[in-house]
Amino acid sequence: MQMQFEKNVFSKRLKSMLHVDFRRMFTSSLFYLMAAIAFVVPILILVMTTMMDGSVSVNPQTGAETVMEGFDSVWQILGAVSPSAASTVSTTPTASTPAAGAGMGAGMDLVSMCNINMMCFAVAVFVCIFICDDFRSGYAKNLFTVRAKKSDYVISKTLAGFVGSAAMLLAFFVGACIGGGVAGLPFTMNGFNAFNLVCCMLSKIAVCLIFVAVYVLASVIAKQRLWLALILSLGIGMLFFAIVPMVTPLNATPLHVVLCFAGGAMLGVGLGAISNQVLKKTALV
Repeated sequence: MQMQFEKNVFSKRLKSMLHVDFRRMFTSSLFYLMAAIAFVVPILILVMTTMMDGSVSVNPQTGAETVMEGFDSVWQILGAVSPSAASTVSTTPTASTPAAGAGMGAGMDLVSMCNINMMCFAVAVFVCIFICDDFRSGYAKNLFTVRAKKSDYVISKTLAGFVGSAAMLLAFFVGACIGGGVAGLPFTMNGFNAFNLVCCMLSKIAVCLIFVAVYVLASVIAKQRLWLALILSLGIGMLFFAIVPMVTPLNATPLHVVLCFAGGAMLGVGLGAISNQVLKKTALV
């Protein structure tokens, strides 16, 4: 009787690797902790900024007064309308009303800083801990020895990190809706509609693929040194952070979604190939 051994093809290896990573992710306290933080943060931001809106602080040295500016609508915490669309909206910004393009680089006020885009750095914490834990525990070395190739590992971690980042963004969105209701902010849409809002969220999720690929590369370089992975991730992530509000405005269209997914896929493949080479050329401890 002739025995036949089943080939360990790429699709089977990747499916097995994804099954392990998603099971580990969805059963870990880290995933639910980060999702909970993403959910609570917009509630705290909207409620606290609404309470402080209009308050005046005085610089004791110069006597200059600074007026705290809050959010005018719930959707401002997700981003801003692109300047081209903002010019068609018949609204005049006042001292207490940020311009529609504030989140596009016109100013670095509280409203333009405290929004969903800062979740890109929370994703860095999630991905770095998720990967560095593999090297600290010796799981990665054992994994590469007995079952998986390094390319399978990189692809699986990138996809798992992407799903985790999408979950965090959705948690932020839900928290923003609840926080806006608690703070009594309006849900009016000036310069965009519900379809644009959906495209905006899809674009932000797609852009996360770029950041996840960067964080995976930083993590495989640092391996068990979490501190180094975080420094590299946050440092490199800052270089890409400026493009997020430009390519994911509130008035996003399907074109934004396609371009973000295409850019994320291309950079994901390129950075993934580099991550694979790093694992091949360096020691696993």
